[in-house]
Amino acid sequence: MNNTAQAERTFHVVVVGGGAAGLAGALTLARARRSVLLLDSGSPRNATAAHLHGYLGRDGTAPAELLAVGRAEVAAYGAEIRSGAAGTAVAADRAADGGFLVRCGDGSAVRAGRLLLATGLVDELPELPGLRERWGRDVLHCPYCHGWEVRDRPVAVLATGPHAVHQAQTWRNWTSRVTLLAHTRQPTAEDRELLAALDVAVAEGEVTGLTVDGGELAGVTLAGGGSVACRALVVAPRFTARAGVAAGLGLPVAAVERDGVVVGSCLEADPATGATALRGVWAAGNLTSPLDQLAAAAAAGVRAAVAVNADLIEEETRLALEAYRSRNSRA
Repeated sequence: MNNTAQAERTFHVVVVGGGAAGLAGALTLARARRSVLLLDSGSPRNATAAHLHGYLGRDGTAPAELLAVGRAEVAAYGAEIRSGAAGTAVAADRAADGGFLVRCGDGSAVRAGRLLLATGLVDELPELPGLRERWGRDVLHCPYCHGWEVRDRPVAVLATGPHAVHQAQTWRNWTSRVTLLAHTRQPTAEDRELLAALDVAVAEGEVTGLTVDGGELAGVTLAGGGSVACRALVVAPRFTARAGVAAGLGLPVAAVERDGVVVGSCLEADPATGATALRGVWAAGNLTSPLDQLAAAAAAGVRAAVAVNADLIEEETRLALEAYRSRNSRA
């Protein structure tokens, strides 16, 4: 299909993002008999993880398998899915008819009556050699996602911000072998007392690198030549919203704070419905709520889809009533 023909196509809803939130939203809308296009750039946040956990009925499933099953379910109800460059939304503009024109990475464009944005976020990691390559394997941040898999093993927490002590305290729930690495953030005297009470060791000195043995994390090296053994390294990423399309529409991106400290960014949306400040645009998943796990992101996609469909029903009812009154006025 050529690009001009694609630009002439109109869908009730274009869903931007093919993760749990986007797929759940697309599935709900397709089952509501809406014409749906799902744009999936193919860069899920959890791509580096071997398994997902805490998702009822799918615990231990590979992330790619869950997405493949989800895409098949969405397609079975007649929704269209585009991937790669054709599935990468690069911009969206308000159309003259009140809908939207969505432009994609391959130069194509499609029209949408409504938009559901579920583009997720990017985990920005501390600057440390080898960290990115092991992210989601044995460089971790969420104990509810990975704690069971490293239970009773030695775990080190990389202190780069004010929440490092809290991280050590939390991971202590899964293993008694926790070390706080005073990398770029020294614990206070009060922190040290708390850590001592929990039998959490503190390793002084900046971390300079990771030690890998047989393909698995074995520890970290410290400035001055010391080292700390660990089988998992806990970090605190910055959660940055993938909000390019939203920002192009003029939607506000807000700072995400935890205990007064900025830990990332998100797209502002109604927490119950996903409605944004721009009429006709909804958002769901980690784009709006960075700390949500997979199941919560999927649930948010469903809630937003229901709100989108309700809005379409309201518009269709209004137009039907206007047409009815117009016919009767001429009778």
